[in-house]
Amino acid sequence: MLRRKFYYLLKPFLPWRLRMGVRRVMATRKRTASASCWPILDSAAPAPANWPGWPGGKGFSFVLTHDVEGPEGLAKSRKLAELEMQLGFRSSFNFVPEGTYAVTPELRGWLKEQGFEVGIHDLNHDGKLFSSAEGFARKAERINHYVEEWGATGFRAGFMLRNLDWYHQLNIRYDASTFDTDPFEPQPDGAGTIFPFWVDSAGAEPAKNSGGSRNGYVELPYTLPQDSTLFLLFKEKTPAIWLQKLDWVASKGGMALVNVHPDYLQFPGEAPKPWTFPVEHYVALLQHVRDHYAGGYWHVLPRDMAAFVAGLKPAHPPQKKRICLITYSFYEYDTRVFRYGQALAARGDEVDVLSLRTGPDQSAEATHDGCRVHRLQQRVINEKSKESFLKPLLLFLWRCSSWLAREQRRRPYDIVHVHNVPDFLIFAAWRPKLSGARLILDIHDLVPELFVSKFGAKAESLTVRMLKLMERASASFAHHVILANHLWLDVYTGRAAKPAKCSVIINYVESRIFHPRPRRRDPQDQRLIIIFPGSLQFHQGLDIALRAFKEVAPVLPTAEFHIYGEGQAKTDLIKLAAETGCGDRIHFHPLIPTKEIAGIMADADLGVVPKRADSFGNEAYSTKILEFMSLGVPVIASSTKIDRYYFNDSVLRFFPSGDVQALASAMIELLRDAAARRELAQRASAHARLNSWEERKSDYLQLVDGLCQKN
Repeated sequence: MLRRKFYYLLKPFLPWRLRMGVRRVMATRKRTASASCWPILDSAAPAPANWPGWPGGKGFSFVLTHDVEGPEGLAKSRKLAELEMQLGFRSSFNFVPEGTYAVTPELRGWLKEQGFEVGIHDLNHDGKLFSSAEGFARKAERINHYVEEWGATGFRAGFMLRNLDWYHQLNIRYDASTFDTDPFEPQPDGAGTIFPFWVDSAGAEPAKNSGGSRNGYVELPYTLPQDSTLFLLFKEKTPAIWLQKLDWVASKGGMALVNVHPDYLQFPGEAPKPWTFPVEHYVALLQHVRDHYAGGYWHVLPRDMAAFVAGLKPAHPPQKKRICLITYSFYEYDTRVFRYGQALAARGDEVDVLSLRTGPDQSAEATHDGCRVHRLQQRVINEKSKESFLKPLLLFLWRCSSWLAREQRRRPYDIVHVHNVPDFLIFAAWRPKLSGARLILDIHDLVPELFVSKFGAKAESLTVRMLKLMERASASFAHHVILANHLWLDVYTGRAAKPAKCSVIINYVESRIFHPRPRRRDPQDQRLIIIFPGSLQFHQGLDIALRAFKEVAPVLPTAEFHIYGEGQAKTDLIKLAAETGCGDRIHFHPLIPTKEIAGIMADADLGVVPKRADSFGNEAYSTKILEFMSLGVPVIASSTKIDRYYFNDSVLRFFPSGDVQALASAMIELLRDAAARRELAQRASAHARLNSWEERKSDYLQLVDGLCQKN
């Protein structure tokens, strides 16, 4: 939007050659990056639901339109119409009512007498039609005056600018201001279909005294590239791209609609100009259709196409959204990010994920459940100092920013969903935001509190105050903020963002992954397995669990403690395990992908979540608890503020946080009593079913759709 306004502000002051030169450089760069969506966008091929096909059983439809931009185009209009008549075609000529020329009633009348159509092309063709809602409403009255005076039924805005909701203020049967795919237009978001569709007026009010259509109108997207794009911008020497795209549209049974400007045509005997191309290119297109598809296509004027479609009222096919998830984590191991990606891809959205790589052997790119994962950077989770933690974060910020800026030029995103830590990663999406993308900031952890816990900083230190300022700036830059629990919502809205801008989505469990299943262990296996999967940080309290297991081991000789994960505290935990004297029964495992860890957890007898209540862990929600519950594994958890908020004693066994003896006693009691474990697991499973991601993911999808509608 900003780029478009800037272009039209400077347009009157820049020579045509300079403007076109700048556009050509930019478009050439974008063309390479847009090869997957232009000139052919495969996803635009499906027909609308219950589409009956074209009249007469024709294989595809063929529609010709012309936008007359200036006096030179006006002078060539009759010559172009005569050429089309010779080849057996008819078209619609769209004239500017109050532009740099005046179309005579005689020319309009002659065109109609010869079987052509006359339509309205903008009002002034100055790029300002959509500057404001109030301004459009005033201009709509003028446009409607010409619609009535000229007997027109169709409209196309200048420069393919558009607001389909505002068009309900016009007395038109159809609009033709969209396209299936054209990343080189000022508004590059296309309709994503090669079929006409109905734009219903439900909820839209026409302007006062406009007499606007209250039922709706038909939208006719152009599906062949514009002549100006091919022959002026890219200086194509042949109509090959036109013919390629037409053959593809014909093979899919769609509508081949082309927009040719008389202003740009060079007829025989005319001197070439920088803004013209040989009319023979257009003739070749018409002859290709006439000769190659004789009898197999429905050639019709736009007004007749609109009449046919209005009787069907086909809905606009649901548009795939382009969404990018950014996370300074390993995507396959981050359940929260993983489930967002799955939900979006499952409904058909295009999802890119920018994440980390676990090591040099892991591929830089991969596809997981329909999501394209781009691993931009390797990370070893062993940061001991603030500097070693900050440097790779800043590098990841720069890499994400560069990647997004490049990709946004190729095919714009609708949503960029950024996951903290850190908060400032949201600024990597500056380029998509300038282009109109909506930004979501997902707060997994409150950074100031996490910093205090991780590095032992004082809560009122300068660094922590700076982190709170960054927190506020990041929230301001985002369009919406998601927080991982309700306790943090109160803290966050008190210092960083207004409540109306925030919502809570806790770490619900993906029940397609975490669900009850038969144990894979050998029936003869008599071990009692305790398990902890997750990040190995101080606030997780694993040292408390290890000391408790020291008390459990002599009482239950077959008990084992298995710890899965990586983190800052791992080295110290391994050392502590050795000091307990039962290190041979304490097993450390590497980080395991989400889909695999679920099966490992299901084989355990007991899950433990020993977070510290006197640290960051007191208000950090633990997904592991619900995951254990969903798998049918009983859980022992420390009595933290956050877990007491969401759970009670009927679904898990609490122990006082930090109390080694209490945790040991709870472990021994439950491991000795299989019936008690089953009863606790059954109640927990019922609770988990009511709080699964399948039950709650619609909240997230509705949030994404709502943000897109506000764009």
